[in-house]
Amino acid sequence: MANYIIYGGSFDPIHNGHLRIARFASLKLNADVIFVPARSPRWKECEASAEDRLKMMKLVLRSYAPAGAQISDYELKSKSEVNYTIDTIRYFLKKYRTSKFYLLIGGDQVNKFPEWKDAAVLAELTQIVFVPRPGILISEDIVYQYNMINLNYLESGEVSSTAVRMGMSLDLPKEVQNYIEKKRLYYVKKVSEYVDEKRLNHSIEVANLSYRIAVANKLENPSRFYFTGLFHDIGKLANYGKINPEEVMNNEYSDYLDMPKFAYHQFIGEHILKNDFNIKDEEILNAVKFHCTGCANMSQLGMVVYAADKIEPTRQFDSRFLINSCMKNWKQGFLDTLEDNRKYLLAHAKDIENRLTDECFKMYLGDK
Repeated sequence: MANYIIYGGSFDPIHNGHLRIARFASLKLNADVIFVPARSPRWKECEASAEDRLKMMKLVLRSYAPAGAQISDYELKSKSEVNYTIDTIRYFLKKYRTSKFYLLIGGDQVNKFPEWKDAAVLAELTQIVFVPRPGILISEDIVYQYNMINLNYLESGEVSSTAVRMGMSLDLPKEVQNYIEKKRLYYVKKVSEYVDEKRLNHSIEVANLSYRIAVANKLENPSRFYFTGLFHDIGKLANYGKINPEEVMNNEYSDYLDMPKFAYHQFIGEHILKNDFNIKDEEILNAVKFHCTGCANMSQLGMVVYAADKIEPTRQFDSRFLINSCMKNWKQGFLDTLEDNRKYLLAHAKDIENRLTDECFKMYLGDK
């Protein structure tokens, strides 16, 4: 008799936390996992289309999901206004008449379980199993009432689909990340609302290079480097209807009105991140605020993003030496990039006579 785990959800998008849970549950229960993406979840609206969510799941099934795992499009093909789990379970019970079924739910759904349609019947037809989530106090009465089993798995990580969509986590397979970038979903879509396609492609390159540098140097939380790189040029607005740059500079950045006009976008970028994206992380904000000119006392994040912006692979010069330098040692790579940029600006008579760039060169390169 085969054992199956029904693992439903919006998977908007699927991420490594989902996959870690699926692999653990499969081994723990000696059962094959059936992923069941929902078309119309009861308590939420999906941001990506059913087609995109399904394609992302198919991209990772073979390489990352447990052996024997499969994806069912039963709910995606359903014409019901809302998908109810009881209907899904009855479908699989009919399809696999001699099999035992487990219903895998998240710890956040345990306390809501009595609100599910025909909850008591669900608990009779399947064995309910759940994975606890940090910060969520589980009702032991509900666990007992519905004979639930706690899998006691605490290694799924802090990632959530919400965190991915908001640009707060990159804990997902590379194939999913590439798909999100290509199809302009979630956080990429948000950035695309501010910059044109050429600028967006550049920002994606900076994001990926920043991430690679962080990973190669084993820096903490590489996702922050990726998203800071993605956001760094958001002040180069394609649609000025959203904001009045001169007004923002006059009202919020009057201390930097002496900067050359080409540098204004870095300050506008910080303004957008604070006001439109509600980002409060001062390191991220400062990295964007000074990514173009540089400044004195730059953070690790600021240095990496500064370098990645100057040397990302689609720039019109051979940057392989500088990229390799950053990969070997992020600080030395930053210094090499800074020196290369200084030479380039001087050789091409570019305007570097501003106090921020001057302070940056003096602090990190000395008086040359």
